Amino acid sequence: MNFHDVRFPTNLSFGAVGGPQAKTEIVTLVNGFEERNSPWSASRRRYDAGLSMRTVDELAEAIAFFEARRGPLYGFRWKDWSDFKSCAPSQNPHFGDQDIAVGDDVKMVFQLKKTYRSGAFLHAREIRNPVQNTVLIGISGDELTNSELYKVDYGSGQVTLSEPLPEGATLTAGFEFDVPVRFEEDHLDVTVASFEAGHVPSIPVVELRQ
Repeated sequence: MNFHDVRFPTNLSFGAVGGPQAKTEIVTLVNGFEERNSPWSASRRRYDAGLSMRTVDELAEAIAFFEARRGPLYGFRWKDWSDFKSCAPSQNPHFGDQDIAVGDDVKMVFQLKKTYRSGAFLHAREIRNPVQNTVLIGISGDELTNSELYKVDYGSGQVTLSEPLPEGATLTAGFEFDVPVRFEEDHLDVTVASFEAGHVPSIPVVELRQ
């Protein structure tokens, strides 16, 4: 996968518009009832980086970033300011934020994930790009403060324990994370005059499936 492990400038992503997109196929039957189905197992996020830019210098910074990625060829990290923590945006990550797995005394490698809950329904989202040095790990209510007890792959979101997770023990985690994205278009349609006219460019980015 062509991916640059670099984050889009956060001063440019702050204020951008975007979020999760579902793909639902809806068929209306002759009796008026509907059948709904989704070919996607999870939503895919889309953002517009241009909507947060207010100066020509910021536009130049975005163009430089686009050129360095060679347009959509190379993916990159994106900070979604509305959803970038294992906890609420106003809180600090805690090692007990997310339940990751229950031990079987065999498995040692686990994928970070964030679970979204609404009533009795939930959705578990795999986290592939945690932010460096933000991951906190716990087992059954106790934080692992010794870094030798586990390793975090910040390029895949996998946590490897130094020994199997004991049977029945709960692995938990807290973290910040980025969204892997790419530029959606091969070109940027921008003009300096647009800023003088009060308009902003459109620079769409789309989440990468990993």
